[in-house]
Amino acid sequence: MFNEVESSFAAAKKPENRVVHRADSRGVTNEQWLVSKKTFSFGEFYDPEKMQFGALRVLNDDTVEAGKGFGTHPHDNMEIISIALEGTLIHHDNLGNHNEIKGGEIQVMSAGTGLMHSEFSKDEGDLVKFLQIWVYPNKRNVTPRYDQMKLDRTKSQNRFQQILSPDPQDDGIWIHQEAWFHLGDFENTAETQYQIKKKGNGVYVFIIKGSAETEGQQLEERDGFGIWDISELKIKSTSENTEILLMEVPMEV
Repeated sequence: MFNEVESSFAAAKKPENRVVHRADSRGVTNEQWLVSKKTFSFGEFYDPEKMQFGALRVLNDDTVEAGKGFGTHPHDNMEIISIALEGTLIHHDNLGNHNEIKGGEIQVMSAGTGLMHSEFSKDEGDLVKFLQIWVYPNKRNVTPRYDQMKLDRTKSQNRFQQILSPDPQDDGIWIHQEAWFHLGDFENTAETQYQIKKKGNGVYVFIIKGSAETEGQQLEERDGFGIWDISELKIKSTSENTEILLMEVPMEV
């Protein structure tokens, strides 16, 4: 009887403003040329409990073999962000862009009324690892656009560097959404905090490597943690060489 009461009390006290997605709970596509680990439902991976986090629709952790990739395909009315982690990704699109995106670089496409593009790992290079992220826009049918930048990692040592915002004049690249992305590289036990930019937004924390603790939650490599109805977020790294991606997005789409 005591255990039942204790269990009911614990359930009643469980916070309802957060969600944890463990690395091993992601959907996996495993082909000869591609390993794609998907935090949210995408393609053949479907989980009704993992459709999105507010305006954050896709978070795919992709590894592509050298010389292989995604053939020409269409997108529309989506903000698509790629963060290259290792290797070189070759991008082509019908806007006339032919670019290389190397580890430590980030690209964005506002698909808007529609565009066609392809992405491949460089032929003579090693495999490429990158994060593919989709965010719902706050404006539909905009003119398609492409942008790319190289990150200055000296700005993310034991602090969060802004890499994306809604303002073309602000630090980083920009998208059509009230969203802010930050990257940080932390030593063991480094502590920091993040202030919510816009009231009502939530933050999705993704541990690229290492481990960290936030809001009483221990997170390991490639774990995800979403939280909302807060004004700030405190984070402490719990291992050396911890790399964290923060994605602040509207919770209402």
